[in-house]
Amino acid sequence: MADELKMATKYQPKEVEAGRYEKWLEKDLFKPSGDKTKQPYSIVIPPPNVTGKLHLGHAWDTALQDIIIRQKRMQGYDTLWLPGMDHAGIATQAKVEEKLAEKGISRYDLGREKFIETVWDWKEEYAEVIRQQWAKVGISVDYSRERFTLDDGLSEAVKKVFVTMYEKKLIYRGEYIINWDPKAKTALSDIEVIHKDVEGAFYHMSYPLSDGSGVVEIATTRPETMLGDTAIAVHPEDERYQQLIGKTVLLPLMNREIPIVADEYVEMDFGTGIVKITPAHDPNDFEVGNRHDLPRINVMHEDGTMNELAGKYAEMDRFAARKAVVKDLEAEGHLIKIEKMVHSVGHSERTGVVVEPRLSTQWFVKMESLAKEAIDNQETDNKVSFVPDRFENTYMRWMENVHDWVISRQLWWGHRIPAWYHKTTGELYVGMEAPENSEDWVQDPDVLDTWFSSALWPFSTMGWPDEEAEDFKRYFPTDTLVTGYDIIFFWVSRMIFQSLEFTGKRPFKNVLIHGLIRDEEGRKMSKSLGNGIDPMDVIDQYGADALRWFLSNGSSPGQDVRFSYDKMDAAWNFINKIWNASRFALMNMENFTVEQIDLTGEKTVADRWILTKLNETIQKVTDTSERFEFGEAGRILYHFIWDDFCDWYIEMSKEVLFGENETAKQTTRSILAHVLDQTLRLLHPIMPFVTEEIWENIPHEGESLVVADYPVVRPELSDEAATKGMDILMELIRSVRNIRSEVNTPLSKPIELMIKTNDEIAEQFLKENVSYIERFCNPEVLTISSNVEAPETAMSAVITGAEIYLPLAGLINLEEEIARLEKELAKWDKEVKRVKGKLSNAKFVDNAPEAVVAAEKTKEAEYLEKHAIVSERIGVLKAQL
Repeated sequence: MADELKMATKYQPKEVEAGRYEKWLEKDLFKPSGDKTKQPYSIVIPPPNVTGKLHLGHAWDTALQDIIIRQKRMQGYDTLWLPGMDHAGIATQAKVEEKLAEKGISRYDLGREKFIETVWDWKEEYAEVIRQQWAKVGISVDYSRERFTLDDGLSEAVKKVFVTMYEKKLIYRGEYIINWDPKAKTALSDIEVIHKDVEGAFYHMSYPLSDGSGVVEIATTRPETMLGDTAIAVHPEDERYQQLIGKTVLLPLMNREIPIVADEYVEMDFGTGIVKITPAHDPNDFEVGNRHDLPRINVMHEDGTMNELAGKYAEMDRFAARKAVVKDLEAEGHLIKIEKMVHSVGHSERTGVVVEPRLSTQWFVKMESLAKEAIDNQETDNKVSFVPDRFENTYMRWMENVHDWVISRQLWWGHRIPAWYHKTTGELYVGMEAPENSEDWVQDPDVLDTWFSSALWPFSTMGWPDEEAEDFKRYFPTDTLVTGYDIIFFWVSRMIFQSLEFTGKRPFKNVLIHGLIRDEEGRKMSKSLGNGIDPMDVIDQYGADALRWFLSNGSSPGQDVRFSYDKMDAAWNFINKIWNASRFALMNMENFTVEQIDLTGEKTVADRWILTKLNETIQKVTDTSERFEFGEAGRILYHFIWDDFCDWYIEMSKEVLFGENETAKQTTRSILAHVLDQTLRLLHPIMPFVTEEIWENIPHEGESLVVADYPVVRPELSDEAATKGMDILMELIRSVRNIRSEVNTPLSKPIELMIKTNDEIAEQFLKENVSYIERFCNPEVLTISSNVEAPETAMSAVITGAEIYLPLAGLINLEEEIARLEKELAKWDKEVKRVKGKLSNAKFVDNAPEAVVAAEKTKEAEYLEKHAIVSERIGVLKAQL
């Protein structure tokens, strides 16, 4: 049957995955069922930037979402996983401008309208690349609902939110110090600034008092900004400088007279206790300037070069101007010293250049009331649950200390701000559409921060602001958001406060936070280090299922994971193990149909045991998956498949399958078919391609695993006695194998095996299953009795319910055997101490479930018995020396 099924002798991922995704799409298996009797479950994809390829972090993020949605779909939920992409204002515009620059063209040559058309063309090309990558990973999204942040519907939502917030006075326009990206020539929000430690210096310089009575010492890290100084300040209670308050100094290089003011902003204990005030180039100085009605002198152009207000330094790059200013200060005798240091400097998250604090007129969101609403909501039943819960503290701390959010960007690609200025009067108009007589008005040239539209993603994609939209009513709030911890500030927090403000509901019930994927050395993957891994290359080599298995097994919520090709090799090997186990089952199920599966027949102890282990596995995998502990779920599945099913059950099933009893064979075939079917269903959310390929070839019901029922525990198939019996049997087989290995006696060589049982139940069980002992231990002579007398010269082992002796005359060195047994005694000594320590802990005994305490007491009795038997055996052997 294997040849007929054309199952290769080893797992070939390219052959298995080829065309499979297209078949799923053709059958519309990823769309919601639409069954109103089912409980809805929805996820919106964190929209990737439409700027290029997905990286390993994206693969991890989408794989986790796919595991969740596939499992929920199989569990009978009406599932929606909504895909989409983000227009990524700064990043996308920068990419397109780079392409134009290669042709010697700028966006200004094209004009705004033509440039935006060019970006749309570019977007369509790269959006298709992302869809192809999604397909390769195998994510089960509903493409009929795919959205883009610049879609007409989403754009309407953005305008509605902006206008409403403006009318509520939650959005305002004002002149403030903002983070300025001189390369992209746009404002940045605080969280788009990455701080890096760089080498710099404190430049100490002297400012002469205008009355000629002396000088004051100032220190700064940005001497080029002194050209815009409009005051110097001291603390009002600093006794050293009381006589200076109200005087003026002459600003070096500019010969401008500026006042000395008193302000509590100054730290008396820091530096000289005197600071320069540059209101147009520092956020704290801006506030000081407002308090003292100081002028604001902006000495820089948008591109970071100095402007005409910088005097002779005009048109110099800011860093070139810094050098020139320092040189001139030294020449004129104003430079006191240069103090080298390493300090934290803000860099643009988008372009990597040093951010410039700069005075600018921008649009802002007033955050105080929005943040309070979000904070208060965490005390209600409508709260957002973070997994792991420690990230709720991260979210709360940020909301408690949040600043007003600058939302305007000096770009062309994005949502144009719905504000117009009258050409004659300068009057401001904000609305959903342009005002009447629009030729008399000019629209604000800026666009909104990309995160402004992304903050609406969970509900704008569902049809809001139409609150009667079917998807909005059915699938909002969404159930789970999956994202990395590095995006809590950028996106998660903003979705929460905007959703609360505009829908009155949380945007999602759960936020599953995963970590970052790092290289083998634990370093963050980056272009500069050249250690990035393309997930598409990994899939080409190992298959999507192997990558998904690695990513799911590295998924302890909130923790980083290290990528390595050794781990990918292990993932492929595991799938190959499943593949070969399935081939074995199929080769022994020729012409076996799903109608023939019958679990009611007389079963072997191995049959009853594997069904019990399957029930345990179903329960544990379901429970851990509900807690999003996919790494633990994977480990449980791995041990069940590799150890229990492949290494033990399949080997034991050969006893029946290679025998002559046809009735017994049909029962074992039924067990094989059932366990394999249920295991493939458990695995399907993690590795969808290979499980579907195998499932189609085994006896099954239904058109696809995608919509098959998820396994549930069947209590009637559990057998505790079989589990206890198999534990004894497996312990016996392992012990005999270990002893054979120690004395270099291969399994092919028959041996004498003596088993001294401790009770009638163990003796009866072992005698009933003697065929397994003969198959796996190959005894020439086998004795099972409570009356066995220990031979003087024999290798021995203690198992639960019995003692094992192998009288391997001439092969045993008594001293070596005593040393081995002493190691075993030390092991049981350690186990006895451990369990006694647990049971002597009042907190454990009082608080742990009764069953757990009882299990520990049983272990204590077993360990003490084994300890005593090994100790006695050592005494017997020592007497023979």
